[in-house]
Amino acid sequence: MEKDSKIYVAGHRGMVGSAIVRELKRQGYENILTRTHAELDLTRQAEVEKFFAEEKPEYVFLAAAKVGGIGANSASPADFMYENILIEMNVIHAAWKNSCRKLEFLGSSCIYPKFAPQPMKEDYLLTSALEPTNEAYALAKISGLKYCEYLNRQYATDFISVMPTNLYGVNDNYHPTRSHVLPALIRRFHEAKIKNLPSVTCWGDGSPLREFLYVDDLANLCVFLMNNYSGNEIVNAGAGKEISIKALAELVAEVVGYDGKIFWDTSKPNGTPRKLLDVSKAAALGWTYKTELRDGIKITYEDFLKQEVRQ
Repeated sequence: MEKDSKIYVAGHRGMVGSAIVRELKRQGYENILTRTHAELDLTRQAEVEKFFAEEKPEYVFLAAAKVGGIGANSASPADFMYENILIEMNVIHAAWKNSCRKLEFLGSSCIYPKFAPQPMKEDYLLTSALEPTNEAYALAKISGLKYCEYLNRQYATDFISVMPTNLYGVNDNYHPTRSHVLPALIRRFHEAKIKNLPSVTCWGDGSPLREFLYVDDLANLCVFLMNNYSGNEIVNAGAGKEISIKALAELVAEVVGYDGKIFWDTSKPNGTPRKLLDVSKAAALGWTYKTELRDGIKITYEDFLKQEVRQ
C-alpha cells in the first residue's frame, strides 16, 4: 500500500476496526475511508455496491461483523449466521466487482474443529466437527474465507484471510451478557469490587485453555500482511501462548483489585476445551506479538473505566 492509497476499513467503530485505523495512521497512511452503520448498512447489497462504485477503494480491511460471547452465540445462532454472511458476501463481492487491488478478511479461530490437534495449524480447517456453541458464527466466517479463496482461483484476485485468536483491548465490548470472556471478567470483577461482594461466580469449571492477543498487535499484523503476504492459505494471528480460564480470572481479579473468592458454576458450558493457534506461518513471515497479557489487561481495564465514566 502507498501512503496515499485509498483504504476502506469496514467496521471501524469496533475493537478490531478501530485498532486497524489507529495502526494505519501510526504508520502514516492518510487516505482512510470509513462509514458508520447509519451511513452504510453492510447487510444491504444495494447500499454496499453503490458505495464501492462511487468510492472505488484500492484496499479493504473487512473487520465488520456481528460478534458476541458464548451466551450470545448460543442464544442467537440464526442471527449470527445471517448477518455475518450478508456482511461478508456483500463487501467481498463488491470489492471484486470494483477491481479492488487487495482485500483482507478478518475471521476467527472458532473456525477450527472442536477437537483439532493443538496447536491448530491453518490446514486443520474443515477436518472435523465444529464447537456447537458457536457453530453458526464459525460457518459464516468459513464462508467468507472460502469466498476469498474461490475468487482468487477463478478471477486472480488478491484477497487474503487472517484468523485471530481471542482478542481483547481498547474499545472492547464490556456488555454484561454479550461480551467475550476477558472483558466480561473485567466488568464482573470491577462491579464486585465496587459493591464489595465477598465472591464472584464464573461460568464452567475454569479448566479450558485459551490464547489471547492484544488487539493493537493484531492490527499491526493486519497491516503487515496487507503489505507482505498474498495467497489462498489463511494466516493465524495469535501469541502462541495459552492460559486456563481459572488462571485468567485470577489475573483479571488481581489487575482490577478484587480480592474476594472466585467460585465456578459447572452447570454452565465450558466451550472448546483447548484453543491454541500455531503461529509459525506469521513468524516465518517476520512477525511476532509485542504485548504481554498482564500489560494488555491493565490497558484494557483503564479503557473500561473510561467507558464507564462516559456512560
